[in-house]
Amino acid sequence: MKIEERIKELGIRLPENTKPGGMYVPVKHLGNALFVAGQVPFVDGKLKYTGKVGKDRTLEEAQDAAKICIINLLAAVKDYIGDLDKIENVIKLQAFVSSEVGFTEQHIVVNAASELLYEIFGELGRHARTAVGTNQLPLDATVEIEAILEYK
Repeated sequence: MKIEERIKELGIRLPENTKPGGMYVPVKHLGNALFVAGQVPFVDGKLKYTGKVGKDRTLEEAQDAAKICIINLLAAVKDYIGDLDKIENVIKLQAFVSSEVGFTEQHIVVNAASELLYEIFGELGRHARTAVGTNQLPLDATVEIEAILEYK
């Protein structure tokens, strides 16, 4: 199955890739590996979710934020390689969850991102992962996710 067709079947619209907010590139390759810079939950150019999980945001809102990060990540990759069918493997996610002291379910927040990648890529979407709680993210984002992907 074509990946972009699968994304449409799931009712997902990839946004136009936005320019980075600093001195970095959204995607960089080394051999067949794509290193994708951290993506936050921007929707139509605005952060949809800000604040800390466990205080300002619910677990469900943070899970939605994680899914939006993946959608933005895939948009950055598509902008860089032109066709998501070139993705051969999702290698690793590193996720950061802005967390209130005592919130310990970062892994459950990030499961939403992992599940979405599995829905899109099937077995190729299974990956290694790190889910880290932090006291603050840029722009007060609730979640930020970066990835390493393999492409042909």
